[in-house]
Amino acid sequence: MNGNTKKLSRLAFLGTQVALIAGIFLRGASGCEVELSSSAGQSSQVVSPSSGKVTQLFNGQDLSGFDHWLQGVGEEDPNRAFSVVDGMIRISGEGIGYLATVDNFRDYHLSLEYRWGMNTDGSGSVRNSGILLHATGAHGNYKGRWMASIECQLAQGCEGDLIVMQGQDLAGNTIPVFIASDTTLASDGRTRWNRGGTKTDYSGRQFWWSRHQVDFEERLDNRGENDVANPVGEWTRVECLCIGDRITIKINGVTVNECYEVSPSSGKILLENEGSEVFFRNLELYSVSVPIKKTNTDNR
Repeated sequence: MNGNTKKLSRLAFLGTQVALIAGIFLRGASGCEVELSSSAGQSSQVVSPSSGKVTQLFNGQDLSGFDHWLQGVGEEDPNRAFSVVDGMIRISGEGIGYLATVDNFRDYHLSLEYRWGMNTDGSGSVRNSGILLHATGAHGNYKGRWMASIECQLAQGCEGDLIVMQGQDLAGNTIPVFIASDTTLASDGRTRWNRGGTKTDYSGRQFWWSRHQVDFEERLDNRGENDVANPVGEWTRVECLCIGDRITIKINGVTVNECYEVSPSSGKILLENEGSEVFFRNLELYSVSVPIKKTNTDNR
């Protein structure tokens, strides 16, 4: 073997080792499997809940494991828009932004509960928040407010709607976000989820849950005639099953929306701050192979 051949063999060996390391899964103390990967020149950590384990995203004491972002402010929080009160996450509704998991997640079953507080932005419109799934890119890359992601809407009357948000990377290029779903066209000209219906692609607009009321008036505390979310003052449970390239949304155990051909299929989980005080608790990630515990929502 000549000198050049030895060098090539050595480079091939090193390349193999790098590839093995880049794809390795580490078992973390949180009960998750961690995949080391890179995106857009930056290393990231993509976490999947380990089989048989439940991952607590919120420890009930502080906001460890979360970052936050506010439009026009960035990563500062001068007025405590994000805090912990009596073992719950409180989002004040002041400003526009979000609380974000530090880690990126894939292949999980997210379960959480939310309850509206009393404070609103005074506009008279519905109370508003959301859960942003598969969020990717830099903080605030969507209009300085949120991240490129797929939002599970929590606004009153719209619980379970999906919104596709395509942000911009640091070079100004569009961060692609896509979903597809089976739909039906209602009398108001808007598509709603309907399993077995017409396949529809979405790349930047709102997609309504299956029984979103036609001509629903988005007035404060107005309820749709088909709502499955609980009234103000009570806890509502939301489940987001993110498995491969599919997302299924359940509100209080009722499947209200589904989509497939989802891209990206991993990312951060964001809790939205958008003009309404809201509390969150029991933020849990389940392995997709483990059935979620069946308990009635405690509305205390």
